[in-house]
Amino acid sequence: MRIVLSGWFWDRPETGSGQYVQRLLETLVQLEPAITWGLAAPPAVLAASPPPPGVQSFPVPARRGDLGKVWWEQVTLPRAARRWRADLLHVPYWAPPAAPPIPTVVTVHDIIPRLLRAYRGGPAVRLYTALVSAATLQATRVLTDSAASRQDIVRELRLPPERVQAIPLAVSPAYSPTPAPGDEPARQALGLKPGYVLYLGGFDIRKNLQTALAACGWVHEALPDTRLVVAGHLPASDSAFAPDPHRLLAALGLAEEVVHWTGPVTEAIKPALYRGARAFLYPSRYEGFGLPALEALACGVPVVGSQAASIPEVVGTAGVLTDPDDVAGMAGALIQLLTDDHFHADLRARALSQAARFSWEATAQATLAAYRQALTGG
Repeated sequence: MRIVLSGWFWDRPETGSGQYVQRLLETLVQLEPAITWGLAAPPAVLAASPPPPGVQSFPVPARRGDLGKVWWEQVTLPRAARRWRADLLHVPYWAPPAAPPIPTVVTVHDIIPRLLRAYRGGPAVRLYTALVSAATLQATRVLTDSAASRQDIVRELRLPPERVQAIPLAVSPAYSPTPAPGDEPARQALGLKPGYVLYLGGFDIRKNLQTALAACGWVHEALPDTRLVVAGHLPASDSAFAPDPHRLLAALGLAEEVVHWTGPVTEAIKPALYRGARAFLYPSRYEGFGLPALEALACGVPVVGSQAASIPEVVGTAGVLTDPDDVAGMAGALIQLLTDDHFHADLRARALSQAARFSWEATAQATLAAYRQALTGG
């Protein structure tokens, strides 16, 4: 059997799509080495980040720019997969070919541009969303990351439910409760002392940072020594889509000392940030899965956040989830986690137990079963 995966995001592990295809393919090869695996990507991508042993590099030239990307997804890639005599093509992000020449599986992590008005973009983005929405109807099988996303996809794209399957994601083994030698130096370099509340999840409007800041304002009143650590590259400018966090803080009447801004952080030091946190704050209004929450749980860090979309599937009973606008509820949960060692220990144990339910092996096994169903019509 010959299976080829699209590697457009292969060399971008900082993105969810990049992490997904890397971890999935590495695990698939380990589970089924008898299958001939191929990774199709532009030559520059494969040169910068070669595939793992057991995977054939499959250079597929690409033109530059957005139109070049669309042409690659819709024309060049499917034609190349057929020339390679692949039995199945897996596109691990929302960009399936509209006229697939071979059985095709697509992973649609979420359909945010169809669900949230702020994410619909200009005419080019809306046209692309319309294209991939229509193309998804032609996929042999559609995978997604959560039951919540599956429900949205079936409803919005009007797909037969039996063709859409939810397969949860997982995290790297680097996310664990066991301290690493580099943890303390990494935190010291950022000026951090353990025991903080951590926010790491982006700054666009659905991430709901305003609620996080407001909740931590209440926490700061009760526990003045506690800081909210906000990690990540702040928006370059203030906009409705990505509000300036400093402006949000000022609008709430809060002093800058309430927050410790780390700036951009690398993937390598993220586990150290999680392991130094007393709690992880995740008030997002919508997630197709919620990988940062699972990363926190895997490090033994309880989650306080919203009960929106897929987040309850990921967090389970390993945190306190409220309405996305419930500032008082989130603040109360944080204060209890910061002051009640018994409560914290209980949720920490629950966090590790919940995280253990997710693994890349389980994800890959379910994906292999989906491939076989796509090939047999089952």
